[in-house]
Amino acid sequence: MKTLVTGSTGLIGSSLVPILAEKGFKVRLLVRTPSKAKHLEKYGVEIFKGDLCDESSVNAAIEGCRYLFHLAADYRLWVPNPESMFRTNVEGTRILMEKALEHNVERIVYTSSVCTLGSAYPGEAADEEARSSLADMISHYKKSKFLAEEVVNELVKDKGLPAVIVNPSTPVGPGDSRPTPTGAMILSTARDGGRFYAETGLNIAHVEDIAAGHLLALEKGEIGRRYILGGENLKLKDLFAITSAIAGKPGPRIKVPSAVLYPVAIISETLARLKIIRDPAATLDSIRMAKKLMFYDSKRAETELGYTHRPASEAIGDAVNWFRENKML
Repeated sequence: MKTLVTGSTGLIGSSLVPILAEKGFKVRLLVRTPSKAKHLEKYGVEIFKGDLCDESSVNAAIEGCRYLFHLAADYRLWVPNPESMFRTNVEGTRILMEKALEHNVERIVYTSSVCTLGSAYPGEAADEEARSSLADMISHYKKSKFLAEEVVNELVKDKGLPAVIVNPSTPVGPGDSRPTPTGAMILSTARDGGRFYAETGLNIAHVEDIAAGHLLALEKGEIGRRYILGGENLKLKDLFAITSAIAGKPGPRIKVPSAVLYPVAIISETLARLKIIRDPAATLDSIRMAKKLMFYDSKRAETELGYTHRPASEAIGDAVNWFRENKML
């Protein structure tokens, strides 16, 4: 069962690889920087150096593979020049999927995101049928993921691409070494407390549950069908409160209105463009996104795939403990 995994050095991918290895899959990894996949060598993986947009390296990695998990994506909330993000997320996905067709890959799991979905009514959680358009996508990342999912859907309909689509929510848990934007918030709160918060909300899922959901999608998912792999819906204030309690730090007390955050984002993005700082502390897109509760419903995956998720507090606790064990606190 030779299986190609892209995005194996990311948070979800690095949790998926050990699950596949334990189930007897012969795992191949396509990575840009092989040294970043060193920690996965213990699972008996084959490592191929390459880029999604390089057809020769994709050909070499996918040859002889029965299955494909495509998790790789350029995931940044802010980029000074989005061209490379669109090239990786959209064109890279197109090239990989077309090569999968050429090599007769039997089954594919494509990792999209809940960010491609539409919004539910206020106070409700969105499901896979929540419609959206490119115009609804706020950030370059969201736009690129929306277009990439469209590429997969088109190939399913027009060329019979055997792909199942999963839409993970916000992964939280061990292994968040970079860390992800949400992981960075948890890390910061675990270090210093979460006194300030904005009126928004997220769907928090343990990264290992999301990874297990990928395998369920391969085994049981319907071709061309979307599956939200989520967890528990939490207000940002509650996320900070849980993290603070676990880390023994002060909890959230002061709600910051978005009007206050806009000047901070403008200054922060300007400093990042001038390369005075590496990444902005806040972005205009993130403030616009925070105006809506990003709540989602995983009922379809639970019913059709047998997907399960643990409480958000367990995911947050595992993340904080991992940060502590790796001396990031």
